[in-house]
Amino acid sequence: MEYGNESTAGQNDDGGDSSTSESEYQHALEVVFDEDNAKRRKSSLVSSEDPKLAQQAAMKRETTSCFVHQLLENQRKSRKNLPARVHDEDHLLDKTADSQNQAVHSRLLTKRQLSEMALGVRELSKKLGSIRLKLKVKTIFLLTKAHDSDLIGLTRNITEWLLSKKRDTLYVVYVENTLEHNRTFDAQGLVSKDPSHNGRLKYWDNELCKKQPHLFDFAITLGGDGTLLYASWLFQRIVPPVLSFALGSLGFLTKFDYSDHQATLTTAFNDGITVSLRLRFEATIMRTQTANSHQKHDLIEELVGHEAENDLTHKPDGSYTILNDIVVDRGPNPTMSSTELFMDQKFMTSVQADGVCVATPTGSTAYNLAAGGSLCHPENPVILVTAICAHTLSFRPVILPDTVVLRVGVPYDARTSSWASFDGRERVELRPGDYVTISASRYPFANVMPQGSSGDDWIGSISRTLNWNSRQRQKSFKEWEEQNLDVESGRLKR
Repeated sequence: MEYGNESTAGQNDDGGDSSTSESEYQHALEVVFDEDNAKRRKSSLVSSEDPKLAQQAAMKRETTSCFVHQLLENQRKSRKNLPARVHDEDHLLDKTADSQNQAVHSRLLTKRQLSEMALGVRELSKKLGSIRLKLKVKTIFLLTKAHDSDLIGLTRNITEWLLSKKRDTLYVVYVENTLEHNRTFDAQGLVSKDPSHNGRLKYWDNELCKKQPHLFDFAITLGGDGTLLYASWLFQRIVPPVLSFALGSLGFLTKFDYSDHQATLTTAFNDGITVSLRLRFEATIMRTQTANSHQKHDLIEELVGHEAENDLTHKPDGSYTILNDIVVDRGPNPTMSSTELFMDQKFMTSVQADGVCVATPTGSTAYNLAAGGSLCHPENPVILVTAICAHTLSFRPVILPDTVVLRVGVPYDARTSSWASFDGRERVELRPGDYVTISASRYPFANVMPQGSSGDDWIGSISRTLNWNSRQRQKSFKEWEEQNLDVESGRLKR
């Protein structure tokens, strides 16, 4: 894969070839920062069981198959004019991290590091909105609604077109493994129709997307916004550029018409693409380690108060990267939930409600909208917090900067558990004493946009899909005309 603007595509600033070698596809880059003395709570940190693996991962972070993070790293080096250095805290790794792809989560970053990371993504997003990226596309990821027979037929058509020998490149196309024996898709018929298709039609599953996201140079989705959200869910870290054809209901994120798919894809592969980077959140479940003891515990004291040297009150139990929202609600319980909100190292408030919705700017038009939250332009670097049916007259939705680490916890004295969901998936129970951390992810979502599009498209989309501010126009006053007035009677002339 290579990147650049129209006039210098395929070259770095020094004129060299920017295409990555095969060895560079083996490890994912994380944004790394200079040393900082600020700290995160020890309860959020878990030492790596194998320091050698952490050291190996640190040494190889400068190579990546994700063009977004190549650009971020180049941007950071040019700004500092120094070689990249790995932060000392990189040896503090989440136990849930894959041993072959060690990573420091954004919740572990210091305030300064999180601010620098967010600033770098914002600067890069502005630049990408005004340039055209030319990519060397060889392997294509194809996603559709596997239960919709009409869309499966359209998927077959686009797969056959991509595999055709008439294309300038002999593409390798991956479709979902459930389509391998689907009668409508007829994979066997596709392969037997043209021998050149053999070996170039392959199948993906969730494990492949999780372990080898670098395998795909480009992603295409056929469906609606839900299909695009599923693509984000499949690629929890590295995300290939995603071009989405609008075949769903609303279409806030799906910008391309399928009827023009051949021309659209030809232009994208030959002339380049424009990318919009969408902010994603990283959410980590933190489990209490003190719930079974006989002592009385206070979640506020544990998260805000003094922390003993060797007393880790919580440990991580899984992380998720989301594009829309994290919702912590009452779940199947008939009574309202009780949660406590923390911003960085400070207690914000307690919430008695059906739940709390924490949304990205992209997710502001989803559950956040239904809960009464603000509509937010996707380029805003913010975190939206909205209560769901709060049992109070004074709770108003709040908008926080994306440089904070937000925590939503269930107090120890809560009557019932709460339940967390991530982009509407992976329902997880939060028992009293547990909490979830929410922060800006290092891995934004690269959404391909039509050429010449601008921020006005968002206003058009909410007006078109939600009838935003749609109202019959107020009639103007009709001016009185003196010649139509009978002076003697004071009445209008007929």
